Amino acid sequence: MPDVLRACRAQPDPRDPHKWHTPRGVLSVTGAKFINWNQGVGGGGALDLIIHLHRLGFRDALDWLDRHFPNRSTQPAPPWAEVPLRLPTPDPAQLGRVRHYLLDQRALPAHRVDSLIQAGTLYADPRANAVFVLRASDHTPVGAELRGTTAHPWRGMAPGSQKDRGFFSVPADGPPPPSLVLCESAIDAISCHSLHPQHRCLSTAGARPNPRWLDWLLAQGRPIYCGFDTDSTGDAMASAMIALHPTIQRLAPPLHDWNDSLRSLR
Repeated sequence: MPDVLRACRAQPDPRDPHKWHTPRGVLSVTGAKFINWNQGVGGGGALDLIIHLHRLGFRDALDWLDRHFPNRSTQPAPPWAEVPLRLPTPDPAQLGRVRHYLLDQRALPAHRVDSLIQAGTLYADPRANAVFVLRASDHTPVGAELRGTTAHPWRGMAPGSQKDRGFFSVPADGPPPPSLVLCESAIDAISCHSLHPQHRCLSTAGARPNPRWLDWLLAQGRPIYCGFDTDSTGDAMASAMIALHPTIQRLAPPLHDWNDSLRSLR
């Protein structure tokens, strides 16, 4: 557990060897068990710890362990961990509600939203969720971010999404701009591109310091900026990303996130 905590850039408390300071609060660790006193939650084992600290799913947490501790011995993932991708069914009847939410409440530019709809990267499902499709390098869908557009805020991922196989991109097609910005969500990526159209903006679907596709992008030699939120979690994950990949530079939103920054101009 201490090795995993250090890899997550947690800091031990100098006065209490069982306490660790993390971006998600103070953890008390006893053996393989931990509890976050700030949030009143806990768990046991390295996988639970990584899921908690990085807000990852089971498969992504296993991938994180494989990348950071490649020589560890692991048991194969249980069959229930492998979930086939199930993208929501498109419902054109709900597209008006989704478009109204993105333009009116999120202040996203109509031309950018419409271009994503035309590219098939953004659509509405029968529950009026906005569906932002993650695509692999060959444009194959590998997942989707879901954002509720009704009175009850909600966000999640389509079942079987594999965030380490692809990402949501703005623009969705056409010649790629010469530089990239990594954002925490699809709405933030659209917002960032609206403020900085010279960049291609990607969503990592959560503040993650080392998505598997990042090495492929770095190999292309283009400038890459980390645009994670301006808060303790975003700053910590950005620092972790830059520590792993020193060529990446920080580009923090002026306000809490890129959508807040965009809406402040309205």
